[in-house]
Amino acid sequence: MRACPKCNENVKGKAQFCPSCGEKIGQRTAGEKKARLTEEKKSSKTPMLAVGALVLVAGAALAVFALFRSPSNSVGTGSSTAADKEISFDLATFDDGKTKHYSYDAPGGKRVKFFVLKSSDGVVRAAFDACDVCYQSKKGYRQEGDFMVCNNCGQRFSSTKINEIRGGCNPAPLERTVAGDKLVIAVADILPGARYF
Repeated sequence: MRACPKCNENVKGKAQFCPSCGEKIGQRTAGEKKARLTEEKKSSKTPMLAVGALVLVAGAALAVFALFRSPSNSVGTGSSTAADKEISFDLATFDDGKTKHYSYDAPGGKRVKFFVLKSSDGVVRAAFDACDVCYQSKKGYRQEGDFMVCNNCGQRFSSTKINEIRGGCNPAPLERTVAGDKLVIAVADILPGARYF
């Protein structure tokens, strides 16, 4: 009995082809051997190409997700001294109209996330990076032009409506005041937002 050179199956008698895989049994010509090696090299590259493509797709997906989320800046901690009753920002920080994401470490280990932006009507607005509907997904909002967009359900909200409309999927308003050239947010107004996070 002979063994098939491809699948190692036993081949009976004078059969010229393997009954299991169809491989030609017997001596191969130099051309056949070269063609066989070329075919094997191609088939061994296919899995590597597939893995490479998956890595590229995963990397692109992560990059797209990163574009949707602005970096958070930590602005304080709830376990600090009584002197830390408010947080202030230079108003000029928001002149570019781009959303700035922040977080505040509340007592109990909750990180309260919020954002601040200057809307198209020139008003500096603030809201928690969550809403009454989608907060459990913990995906927050991203800015697309003059709109804030829920990263969970895709609802779009005009920047001029932030702090104006409450409830539903609208960004939960965060009270703020303007004092001279500063935007001031009281820690007492941030802490209730811990329920979203």
